[in-house]
Amino acid sequence: MRHIFRNTSSLSRGYLIVLTGTALWSTTAIIIRHLNDAFGMSAMAVAFWRDFWVSLLLWGFFALFNPAVLRLRREEHGFLLWFGLLLAVFNSLWTISVKVNGAAVSTVLIYSSAAFTALYERWFQKMPLGLAKGTAILLSLAGSVLAAEAYTAASWKLNPWGLALGLLSAIAFTVYSLVGKQAAVRRINSWTALVYSFSAAVVFLGVFNLLEDHLSPQATLARLTVLGASWEGWGWMILLAAVPSIGGYGLYTLSLRYLRASVSNLIATLEPSMTALLAYLLLGERFSLAQLGGGLLILAGVVLVRYGEGGEVRRPDGSGKRARPDGSRRPVRS
Repeated sequence: MRHIFRNTSSLSRGYLIVLTGTALWSTTAIIIRHLNDAFGMSAMAVAFWRDFWVSLLLWGFFALFNPAVLRLRREEHGFLLWFGLLLAVFNSLWTISVKVNGAAVSTVLIYSSAAFTALYERWFQKMPLGLAKGTAILLSLAGSVLAAEAYTAASWKLNPWGLALGLLSAIAFTVYSLVGKQAAVRRINSWTALVYSFSAAVVFLGVFNLLEDHLSPQATLARLTVLGASWEGWGWMILLAAVPSIGGYGLYTLSLRYLRASVSNLIATLEPSMTALLAYLLLGERFSLAQLGGGLLILAGVVLVRYGEGGEVRRPDGSGKRARPDGSRRPVRS
C-alpha cells in the first residue's frame, strides 16, 4: 500500500477554505467605502469598531454555543497577545498606506507579501521554493498590478515614506500569516486564535487612535462616535465585522492548518480582482479588461501552485504517518 506524504483531500480543503475566505474578504473595500462616504468615518475609526464588533460577536456566539473555544492554556496568553498586536499594526499600516499612496499602489505593495512569505520559508525554514510556486508568485504580482490598475507612471509617483509604508504593510501581513501558521502548529483552535487576536487588537487600536489625535481623548472620542445613533451606520459596521472580518479572517486562519503560509497568502491576492468584480455586479462600477486579465493571471498562478503541490503525495522516507502543517509527523488534533 502506498504511503501518503500529503493528503490531497486536505490540500483541496485548504484551497477551498482560503478561496471562500478571500471571496468574503473582497467585500471589505465596498463596505468601508460606504461607511466613509455616507457617514464620514475615518479609516482608523472603522478599524477600531470593526475589531470591536468582531470580538463582541465571537465572544457572544462561542459563550452560548461552544464555550470550549474560549478556553486558553496559560502558555498561549502571550502568543495570542502578540498575534493581536500584529493584527492591529497590520490594519494601521494598511490604512495609512492607502491614505498616502492611494488604493491602487497600496494594493500592489501589500500583496508583495506573497513573495516575502515564500522567501522567508525558503531562507529560514528551508522549504523548497520550486518552479511552480516561483512562477505563481510572479504571476500574482503582475496580476495585482493589472487588477489594481497600477500600471501607469502617475500611479507610482511615490515618496520614500509612502513606499516604506506600503512595504511595511506587506511585511506586517507576512508576519501575521506566519504567526497564524504557528498557531496551527501549536494546535491552537483557529477560532480561539481569532477571538483573542481581535480582542487584543481592539485595545491596541484604541491606543493607536489616541496617538493619531496627539493624545487628545476628546478628539478621539468625537471621531469614534461619529455614527451616533444611526441604526443604518451600525448595521453596516456589524455587517463589516460579520462577513469579511469574521468570515474572511476566520477562514484564512483556518486555511493555515492545511496549507503553507505562502500558499494561503498567494491565493489571497485574488481579493482585488474579486472586489472589482463585486463592485461591477453590485454597484455598476467599471470592470476593465486589465482587471479581468489581472484576475486570470492570479488564478493561473493559484492553479499552477496547486498542481505543483499535488505532486507531493509520498513521503521520501516511505513513512505513512500523516504530515502536520509544519511538516512534522506528530498526530494532528482535529
